[in-house]
Amino acid sequence: MNYAAEQIEREILALVERYYHCTRQDLPAHKVPITGKIYDQNELINLVKASLEGWWTDGKWGSLFESKLKSYVGVPFVTTVNSGSSANLIALKTLASPKLGERRIVPGDEVITAAAGFPTTINPILDVGAVPVFVDVELATYNVPVGALAAAITPKTKAIFLAHTLGNPFDLQGVQRLCEKYGLWLIEDNCDGLGSRYEGRMTGTFGDLATLSFYPAHHITTAEGGAVLTGNPQLHRIARSLRDWGRDCWCATGRDDTCDRRFTQQFGGLPAGYDHKYVFSEIGYNLKMTDLQAAIGVAQMDKLPGFVEKRKENFARLFEGLQPWEDRLVLPRATEKSDPAWFGFPLTLRDTRLGRTRFMQYLNDRGIATRLLFCGNVTKQPYFIDNAVKFRAIGGLPDTDTVMNDTFWIGVYPGLGPAQIEYLIEQCGAFLHAAATGSEPNHDPGRQPVIRQGGAN
Repeated sequence: MNYAAEQIEREILALVERYYHCTRQDLPAHKVPITGKIYDQNELINLVKASLEGWWTDGKWGSLFESKLKSYVGVPFVTTVNSGSSANLIALKTLASPKLGERRIVPGDEVITAAAGFPTTINPILDVGAVPVFVDVELATYNVPVGALAAAITPKTKAIFLAHTLGNPFDLQGVQRLCEKYGLWLIEDNCDGLGSRYEGRMTGTFGDLATLSFYPAHHITTAEGGAVLTGNPQLHRIARSLRDWGRDCWCATGRDDTCDRRFTQQFGGLPAGYDHKYVFSEIGYNLKMTDLQAAIGVAQMDKLPGFVEKRKENFARLFEGLQPWEDRLVLPRATEKSDPAWFGFPLTLRDTRLGRTRFMQYLNDRGIATRLLFCGNVTKQPYFIDNAVKFRAIGGLPDTDTVMNDTFWIGVYPGLGPAQIEYLIEQCGAFLHAAATGSEPNHDPGRQPVIRQGGAN
């Protein structure tokens, strides 16, 4: 770059910083989003730098972002992708690779997961032709008990694929023992749990594979984006191939012949010496993250430790503020031995006469965003019914149905300060007090009132 161009770039970046400070706005005290992206001039500067460089596809920023992720999580191999959904898809398709021999997942095999989750944890199981086997969750932790997993295992079982629900780690020690006992693969869907720990160790480091999402709602963002994590070099190589069109060549984008054997090998039925860059050994896609996205992620990584601590702080204050209402609400409980970087604060109504929809509407009318716990019971979703999806369910999934009917969650993301958290506590209390004194309707039409006892059914 010549001197004139360098000078112009400095001027542009200085203007970007000025623009950020001119447009930055504080969140009003009575506005409580469920989540959101948090950034400053550094993300914008990185994004403009990457744009001016003109490379744009996966490149130096992608490599730097992967390096920062490896260092933070503590895994040897990271493959960035264009979304957390793609990360989950690649994880399952990696375990279906012919390169894994008899351990590969083939059509008709079973993969155990939770029915109360997000569809993109479940859909890749269907994509590889496997049968999802659904187990119930427990209230308060919203994770699957190990005993339920054990009861679901059959000779057809090949893998367990579970999410750390709202950042709350599942019982990784117990699940790992099951996987070792029965020779099963373990995939951690860590999309909501970046920064969570179990026995002092980061989630995402226990499974054969783990996934992350960088959608704006998550712990850090690259706008759209995700990653596949592993400590297994073979699984890493397969995952990388699946992301890069399924090609056998492992050269980085824009690089050629890093193995010094580009024209000297024999593959399949191809002619000897066929260009290795055009040899495809997996049924893959182009699911790469761009350098523009990665540049944002590089700046976000510097903020991640602070984001995690703020989430924990907001969660702790919400828990304290809502404890007086434990007779009416099932408050969330961290899994034993875990330290969650909470994605959200889940609540389940003990008394269905309160009416979840009415509670959520009350909060939304007062500027407080709410969300359901994803798909509730996925087997009741239209796409499962309309497509006559084949599955097995262990038991009647009663707590999963409770989640579907009576659970929602509120935000703890780092953009919420003390004013928003206190307002949230105040408004939840106001609704519950009004309901207790009879100034709110007593029950939902068509639903029988149920009183639940205990933290988990």
